[in-house]
Amino acid sequence: MSAAEDFDCVVVGAGVQGSFTAHQLAQKNQRTLLLDQFVLPHTRGSSHGQTRIIRKAYEQDFYTHMMEECYALWAQLERETGVKLYRQTGLLVMGPEKSQNYQLLKTTLERNKVPLVLLTRDNFSQHIPNFTLAEGDGALVDITAGILYADRTLRTVQAQFQKLGGIIRDKEKVMDIKPGPVVTVSTSAGVYRAKRLVITAGPWTNRLLSHTDLQLPLEVVKINVCYWKEKVPGTYSVKRRFPCFVLTEGEETNEHIYGLPSDEYPGLVKICYHNGVKTDPDQRDKQTDRSDINLLQKYVARCVPGLIPEPAVVESCMYTMTPDRHFVLDCHPKYSNIVIGAGFSGHGFKFGPIVGKLLCELSLGEVPSYDLSPFRIRRFQTKTKSAL
Repeated sequence: MSAAEDFDCVVVGAGVQGSFTAHQLAQKNQRTLLLDQFVLPHTRGSSHGQTRIIRKAYEQDFYTHMMEECYALWAQLERETGVKLYRQTGLLVMGPEKSQNYQLLKTTLERNKVPLVLLTRDNFSQHIPNFTLAEGDGALVDITAGILYADRTLRTVQAQFQKLGGIIRDKEKVMDIKPGPVVTVSTSAGVYRAKRLVITAGPWTNRLLSHTDLQLPLEVVKINVCYWKEKVPGTYSVKRRFPCFVLTEGEETNEHIYGLPSDEYPGLVKICYHNGVKTDPDQRDKQTDRSDINLLQKYVARCVPGLIPEPAVVESCMYTMTPDRHFVLDCHPKYSNIVIGAGFSGHGFKFGPIVGKLLCELSLGEVPSYDLSPFRIRRFQTKTKSAL
């Protein structure tokens, strides 16, 4: 093994959060190394696939506020690269009209003056054809929402990072981390020293943190990403302005069910359950539970009559969940030069540009652009006390 290489910062994990963080650091003239244990691009983590939803529709004001700048940063990246990363479709939000979840989403959007359309049972089918609104459900459309092109985003951000002199090393698994004023990161292929370390390793976060005497209450779940065939091609096409949608809760489940119009696979609509079954990230494909698919089949048969209620394609993804489903964006409690971005709980992709900015600020010891109290490790203090 060759002698250790020196960097200002090493970022471990080249998914969406790590890639945006590395790009931000390179923009600040930091000599930055971005590491990934797999050959890039890959489908082993949480950032792969063609599409994700971008939205301002959240129950919490702080997410809606962060998305304001996030939209601007996505647009800026599109302008700088000439690559289309976002397509506006609107987001149809449905749920029991008197339920807390639906009302919170609605009032947060209204309070933050997000452009929206309130739908009624009388006009719903005019605006959203070939879709059934359940009895007692309310519906609205977050007009600014749409689709992000995920794989395209990773390629674009990583290319920008490299243009700024950033270095990417894939197929390098981290074997050891030695904290200190200078952090030493040993991988399967080399040794690196850096003034700062950022860990954005998704499902593998706790394995890396074990080298630093810290464990976070993170649970890794496998998601079955399901695509459903249109009975009549084009019925739910993005070209026909069919929106993304989210059901806050319903007959089948209290969890969200979400969908995207047919786009990435012509004639196939992406509809998924926003939760999964606990899994080992290295044994993901051995997890064969289909309870979520059975649930989705009932939902599709009940509410989306233009689809065949049997998935035509099933792909795999992983969520890394925190107990409250809010992110972890914080410095290590013992080592201030180790920064952690984790627990994105299946809704972090759209925040990539702002998460990258915040992790960069934390790494450089700058005052964060947003109040990070919802994302601090100390909220888990009682659960992680022995590790802290």
